[in-house]
Amino acid sequence: MNIHKEGRNLLFFLLVSLIVINLGIIYMWPEAELAQNIVMIVSIIFYLLNLQFFRNPSIEVTPNENHVLAPADGEVVVIEETNEDEVFKDKRIQISIFMSPINVHVNRSPVAGVVKYFKYHPGIYLMAWNPKASSENERTTTVVSTASGIDILFRQVAGFMARRIKWYIDSGARLNQGQEFGFIKFGSRVDVFLPLNARVVVEKGTKVKGGRSVLAELS
Repeated sequence: MNIHKEGRNLLFFLLVSLIVINLGIIYMWPEAELAQNIVMIVSIIFYLLNLQFFRNPSIEVTPNENHVLAPADGEVVVIEETNEDEVFKDKRIQISIFMSPINVHVNRSPVAGVVKYFKYHPGIYLMAWNPKASSENERTTTVVSTASGIDILFRQVAGFMARRIKWYIDSGARLNQGQEFGFIKFGSRVDVFLPLNARVVVEKGTKVKGGRSVLAELS
C-alpha cells in the first residue's frame, strides 16, 4: 500500500504513541489481561483506520480533452446551476463531490491545462455538505484553462473534520489531466464549476473515483 506523504510523519508518531500506551498499560497493570487486550485491539483498529485514510493508490489516467474527470474519490452530492461569484461572475454548472473519511483524499486535476487563477481562502468549518461551505469554509479556488481555451474552476473545501487543506500548485503551473494537485485531511468536498453547455454524465448519488470517473463532456 502506498502511503501519501501528508500522512507519513503522522502515522509514524501515532504508531510510536500507541506502542508506548500499550506497553505502559502492560507495565502498570500486568494482571489486567482483559484491559490490555481491549486497548490493543482498539489501538490496532484506530491505526488501521488512519492508515487507510492516507493510502495513495496508483491509478491509470486516460487523458481526453473533451472530458472533465472527477477531482476526488467520493459521492456526487450537488449538481445544479449556480452563480459563481469569485472568478467568473456568471452562471455555471456546479458539481460537488463529498469525501467521507474512508475515501482516498488525494485531489486530482479534472482537466489538462495551465493554472490561470489560484487563491487560498481562510474560513470557518461548516459541515462539508452545507450549501454555505463553498463560500464560507476554508478553501482554495483554482481555474485551469484548457488547450481549447475553456476555463474550468475547481475548489477544495474543508469540512467540519477537515482542518488542513494542502495544495502543490500556483498560478502559471501546467497540469496534466488526473495529476495530483492537493490533499485534504479527513472529511471534506471538492466543487467543480463547468460551462453551461457542458453535458453532465453523472447524477446525484453517483460514486466517483478521482482521475478516472468522467463527470461531464465539454462542447
